[in-house]
Amino acid sequence: MTITNVSGAPAPSLHSTARVVAVPIFKNVLVQAGLAIVLLVAATIFTTASNPAHAQEADSNQQTPALSEVKNESPVPDSDLAAEMETLKQALVNLNRDLFILEEDLLFPSSTQVAVYLSMDVGEYFKLDAVELKIDGKLATNYLYTDRQVNALYKGGVQRLFVGNINQGSREITAFFIGTGPENRPYKRAVTLEFEKEDEAATVELKIVDSTSKQQPTFSATLL
Repeated sequence: MTITNVSGAPAPSLHSTARVVAVPIFKNVLVQAGLAIVLLVAATIFTTASNPAHAQEADSNQQTPALSEVKNESPVPDSDLAAEMETLKQALVNLNRDLFILEEDLLFPSSTQVAVYLSMDVGEYFKLDAVELKIDGKLATNYLYTDRQVNALYKGGVQRLFVGNINQGSREITAFFIGTGPENRPYKRAVTLEFEKEDEAATVELKIVDSTSKQQPTFSATLL
């Protein structure tokens, strides 16, 4: 028996609900553990750098002559301390990256995952303002662009426009491109891609290219 919600769509299964609830909890635990380790190591380095004789305090009570030698030791160089801190920061960056990958694997398993990327090679015939993406006729995302983001795409940047879950089988993706076309006129075009979603992750590329022969932009959607 399939349970449906008020809108008539199938309600999420107990497994998927538990997965969504568990992911942020697990992520927070790992992040807190990572931060605790970083802070602990940083505190140890700072303590050693500010009081190099502290580590020898226990031995100083039994070996009095050694105390003067410990006091005369030079503190940890700033360059070494900076290198240690840089190593800690890189470790934290790697931890965040691993957590991000883990979260995506849990939320978007390959059997249902679809990712849509956008790239552009335009300049003269089209200026992008917004993209509206629909999957099987339902709105997936509606993205508005700033001038800075558009310039980044002009320079070869690739944007991950959407990532989500879809069922296996025949699927349809439609992208609406809104902006300014030739002669500064409002411009809106759509491109549609029909494909079979299999048990592997699906990747779709949306591309906007200037066509010098047609003197207008061309839009395409390709399954990679």
